[in-house]
Amino acid sequence: MPQLSRRQAWLAAPALIPASAVAQQTDAASRAAMEALVGLAAPLGGRVGVRVTVDAPTGAWHLAHEGARPLFVGSATKSFILAAYLLAVERGEASLEEPLAVEDEVRAPSSSVLEGLRGTMAARFVLEAMIAHSDNTATDMAMKRVGVAAVRDVITRAGLRGVQVAGSTRRMVSYLAGAAPGQDLGWAGVQAAMAGALPQPPRLVMNEHESMIAPPEALAAWYRFVLSGGLFAREESLKEFQRISATATILPMVVPPHTAAYGKGGSIVWNDENALALGAQMRVRDIAASFGFALNWPGGPETVPRTMESVVTRLRALLAAVAARIG
Repeated sequence: MPQLSRRQAWLAAPALIPASAVAQQTDAASRAAMEALVGLAAPLGGRVGVRVTVDAPTGAWHLAHEGARPLFVGSATKSFILAAYLLAVERGEASLEEPLAVEDEVRAPSSSVLEGLRGTMAARFVLEAMIAHSDNTATDMAMKRVGVAAVRDVITRAGLRGVQVAGSTRRMVSYLAGAAPGQDLGWAGVQAAMAGALPQPPRLVMNEHESMIAPPEALAAWYRFVLSGGLFAREESLKEFQRISATATILPMVVPPHTAAYGKGGSIVWNDENALALGAQMRVRDIAASFGFALNWPGGPETVPRTMESVVTRLRALLAAVAARIG
């Protein structure tokens, strides 16, 4: 039976080697941590990509492994929706206080906050549910309000390549379940598909019509761009983006303790295809370290818990090594 899963937690050679003995030691640690993280893919028969960019005062340095490889990143793309909504607020076209309807027209699977609820919710809380809890109904409510064109415009303005967002979570589920491109099966149809009654044979999560795809280097570049003030015209918009982005549940699990971080994870379990991903930025001694990670692999749902545990452990080790290298 196909599953669409929202994970509770989520979801090559380094450059510019420092000269001092301590720096060499921390650089070796970051290299080893990178090797351990990317080493998860081969035993699973999967594909992995990682990119870390650190904007040190002496010049940016990087860690990368297949950073340009497009991979399924799922809910990590919700950060673009958050940004598009905040831009609409800046333009006076939307409000964080306006009520958005919680109804079957936008209801989607894997909605831990809004599942079964009806009525309205202030947009601010919708955006919080989308990022903090990866609620897919909240996501489609926000997407409906601003439109997918506005979300794709954010991606274009940021200069990101290889990024694909779905028209909505429900349209993506419909397409993966066998519906025609652009077709929404409706809430009843999606529920039936999630129960195994697919209209047509299931499709691959990586496809050209309805998917959530990004190279890890694009995720890292996104947070580097948006958090440096490259997108918003008003400081309060950036602060709101930071506030909401800091609530993603995966962040405290992987960044060093007491470290500010902003980001969004993503995942999927669908017809023996699985993905875990994270795009984020952490700040160590006020130095920004932006990163993107994605792992896609084949296998049944039973492969997910152990893989997730390994990803969290090894990603935490990598980010700790990066923080130590920053000093």
